[in-house]
Amino acid sequence: MDSLKLELKQLIISTLELEDITPDDIDDDAPLFVDGLGLDSIDALELGQALKKQYNIKPDADSEKNKQHFASLNTLAQYVKQQQQ
Repeated sequence: MDSLKLELKQLIISTLELEDITPDDIDDDAPLFVDGLGLDSIDALELGQALKKQYNIKPDADSEKNKQHFASLNTLAQYVKQQQQ
């Protein structure tokens, strides 16, 4: 799971072009949106596309569960791992 978390951190940084952030700067439990990393809805769309491309996962754009899946790096890693099974 640690390698998946590192991959996701690198994916977030490269996809969203977060030049001043390293994987160590992303707290596994911190919120990805608003507080914490401070991502917005446009970032969510870009990240969703990157997940689709990298892991062949297509988050449902209208699903209320997306808020739960994208709440933190830990929840995102759990979601990706679950979708790959």
